[in-house]
Amino acid sequence: MHVILLAGGWSDEREVSLSGARNIAAALERLGHEVRLIDPALNFQDLMREAAKADFAFMNLHGTPGEDGLFQAMLDAAGCPYQGSSPTPSYLALNKAASKEVFEANDIPTPEWQFISRVHGLAPDLRLDYPVFVKPNKGGSSLGMALVRAGDRLGPALETIFAMNQSALVERYIPGMELTCGILDETPLPLIMIRPRNNAEYFDYDNKYAQNGAEEICPAPVDESVTRMIQEHSLRAHKALGLTGYSRADFILGPDGTPYLLELNTLPGMTATSLLPQAAAQVGYDFDGLIAELIRLGLEQRGR
Repeated sequence: MHVILLAGGWSDEREVSLSGARNIAAALERLGHEVRLIDPALNFQDLMREAAKADFAFMNLHGTPGEDGLFQAMLDAAGCPYQGSSPTPSYLALNKAASKEVFEANDIPTPEWQFISRVHGLAPDLRLDYPVFVKPNKGGSSLGMALVRAGDRLGPALETIFAMNQSALVERYIPGMELTCGILDETPLPLIMIRPRNNAEYFDYDNKYAQNGAEEICPAPVDESVTRMIQEHSLRAHKALGLTGYSRADFILGPDGTPYLLELNTLPGMTATSLLPQAAAQVGYDFDGLIAELIRLGLEQRGR
């Protein structure tokens, strides 16, 4: 097939996207496909024209735009099939505050939270006890995220996020084990346990992408009951948001044994150190096989 590979873009996660795209392009070529990379930051005006001619579009864009549904909507308009979720579910999942509303409506535990915009200023009336995480409301890779332990640090953390043209999600800090669960074709994958290194307090950008970053253990060494509970929550959240194809859910296993869902990723990373490919390998998918399966699922849902 003639496949266009969408990667790069202009979000803060551009370099992560391009890094994963190199692995994906090589896999697509090994699978016998003709591949053309389209970087919307450089070739935005080529997208619709090339999509109309392509047999498939493989999405590897992170952040906004990319995971927000914009390019999925453009591909739909061009009649070009792609992997993963449609525009509306993509936007719901990327918007942390909106997705938490969905989690709570479906009785899926998630840490207490508060949405903060520029309108609130740098000294908002915070209803949560410290410490808290302060995160961009739309974004990933832990970029712009801060662990705030006292009120005098809240303003600087918000200022960083506002400078990124973002609103903020403030979330109660819950100590515990970090776990992630992938979904592939509505089947939960084995859990991965994440142990941050380099004295990091949480799974930050360096721990995610450095070669000597966090320790990632798959399958996670947790009780079977915990595994089943997290897999069940992951699939329920995936369906509640209307996601299709695949996703990855991130959790904190709290001291009381409750797994708290932090967020769902609709275009999980595809770098050499990414989590979803590690989990898929445990159930028999090598990297090329995973790419082939994502294409099969995309064509099944949207094939011409």
